[in-house]
Amino acid sequence: MTLLCFAILPIFWLIIALSVFKMAAWRACAVALLLSLFASVVYFRMPLTYMASAVLEGTALACWPILLIITATIYTYHLSVHTGGMEHIKAMLTAVSSDYRVLILLIAFGFGGFLEGMAGFGTAVAIPASMLAGMGINPVSSVAVCLVANFVPSAYGSIGIPIVTLSSIMGTDAGQLATYVALQIGILGLMCPFLMVAIAGGSYKALQGMLPTCLAAGISYVGTQLLVSYFLGPELAGVAGAVCTMGAIIAAVRLFPPQQFAYVLQREEAPAVSRRQSFFAWLPFGLIFVLLLLTSKLVPAIYDSISQIRTSVLIYRGEGGTPYTFHWIATPGMVIFFATFLSGFLQRTPLREMIQVLRKTLWSLRLTFITIVSIIATAKVMGYSGMTTTIADHTVAATGLMYPAIAAFIGSVGGFITGSATSTCILLGKLQMDAALAIGASHNTQIWIAAANATGACAGKLIAPQSIAIGVAAIGVAGRGSESRLLALGIKIYLPFILLLGCLVYIGRIWL
Repeated sequence: MTLLCFAILPIFWLIIALSVFKMAAWRACAVALLLSLFASVVYFRMPLTYMASAVLEGTALACWPILLIITATIYTYHLSVHTGGMEHIKAMLTAVSSDYRVLILLIAFGFGGFLEGMAGFGTAVAIPASMLAGMGINPVSSVAVCLVANFVPSAYGSIGIPIVTLSSIMGTDAGQLATYVALQIGILGLMCPFLMVAIAGGSYKALQGMLPTCLAAGISYVGTQLLVSYFLGPELAGVAGAVCTMGAIIAAVRLFPPQQFAYVLQREEAPAVSRRQSFFAWLPFGLIFVLLLLTSKLVPAIYDSISQIRTSVLIYRGEGGTPYTFHWIATPGMVIFFATFLSGFLQRTPLREMIQVLRKTLWSLRLTFITIVSIIATAKVMGYSGMTTTIADHTVAATGLMYPAIAAFIGSVGGFITGSATSTCILLGKLQMDAALAIGASHNTQIWIAAANATGACAGKLIAPQSIAIGVAAIGVAGRGSESRLLALGIKIYLPFILLLGCLVYIGRIWL
C-alpha cells in the first residue's frame, strides 16, 4: 500500500494543484516531476543514473517531435494573423449564412476543428468562441458549443500529436491506434452537431429545419476522420475531417436552407474577400496539407528517402531501454515549418517579419515548453521505475476483467486535470497499456484500450478548468459566474458521454 501511495503521488498532486489550488500548469507539472524523482529513487529503488537517463529520454521526446510540431503549428497560425489571412478566412465563413445555427456549426465545428487539427492548444475554443460572440451570439453559449465541438478533433490536434505520442509510448502502429480512436469517437461525434444547435438555440426546438445540416456535418466529419486514419494515419485526420465538414455544411445549407427567421442574426455585412485574398489566406494551410500528403506513406519514394535521414541513440540505460530515433526531416514539424516559410515568401512577407513572428511564438510558448517537458519526463520516470505498473496492478486487482469499462473514465480524469489530450496520453498511456497487459488482453485489445485513453481525454476536456478558462477569457467574461455555468452544462454532457464510451470500449473488446 505504501508503494501505491507514492506511485500515485505525482498524479494526485496534479489533481489537487490544478483543480483545487488553481496552480499554473507549468509549475504543477514541474513539482510533479520532482515528486516522481523522489518516489522513484527512495521507494522504488531506481538508480540515480537510470533516473537521470529516463528524464533525458523524456526531454528528447518532448523536444523532438512534440514541441517541434506544437511550435510549427502555432507559428503558422500567428503568421496567418500577422499577414491578415485569418481575418479574410473569418469574413468568408461568416458570409455563408445569417442563421446563427448554421454559423455555430460552420465556425465552431468546422473551422474550430480545422484549428484544432492544425494548431490545437486552445485555439479551437478561443478563436471560434470570440468570432461567434462578436457576431451577437450569447457569449456563454458561444463557448459551450466550442467545447462540445472540440470533442471530435481533440485526439487529432496539432497534426495528430496526441495519437502519435501515444503510439510511440506503446511502440505500436499509429494508424491502427488512430483508426480505433475514430471508431470510438464516431457515435458520439454524430451527436455533437445536434447538441450544439440545441445549446445555441436554448432547446431542442432549435433543431427544426437543421436536421439535414447537422446530419451532414456529423457524418462528413466522423466518416472522413475514420477513412483518413485508416489509410493515412493520424496526422491529417482532424484537418481533413474539418475541411470536409465545412464543405458538407455549406452544401446542406444550399440544398436545404433553414427557414426559421427567429434564428437570423441582424449584423453588418462583412467586407467582400477577393479571390486573391482568399487564395493567400488559405495558402499556408493548403501547403501544409499537400506537403504532409507528399511526405506520407502514400508516396513511398519520398517517404522512404527522407525516413533514412535519422539518428538512433540509446538514452535510457536501464532495463527495457530501447534506442530513440530522431527523424530529422520525416516529421510533421519540419514539413509544417517549410510550408509556412514558403507561404510567407509567396505572399512577399519580409524574412525579418517572419523571424519576428517566430520569436514571439517561441516566447509565447515558453511555459508550454516547461509543461510538456516536465509531464513527459514524469511519465518516463514513472514508467521505467515501475510506478505506473504498480498503479495498473492495483487498478486491475480492483476491477478485474471489467477494466476496459473504466479505461475511458481514467483518460477523462487526465483530460480534466491537464486540459490536453497530448498530456493525458503522455501521463496515462503507459498505465493503460500495463493494465491491458495485466488482464491478459490481446495485442489489438491493448491498442483498443489505449485508444480509450485518448477518447476519454477528449470527454474530460468538456469540463477541464483549463478549457473553460480559455473560453471565458476569449469572450471577456472571466470571473462573472460564466465558469460555473459552463461547468454545470459540461457535466450534463460529460456524464452520458463517458458512460457511453465505457460501454462501447467494454463491448468493443469482445470482437477484437
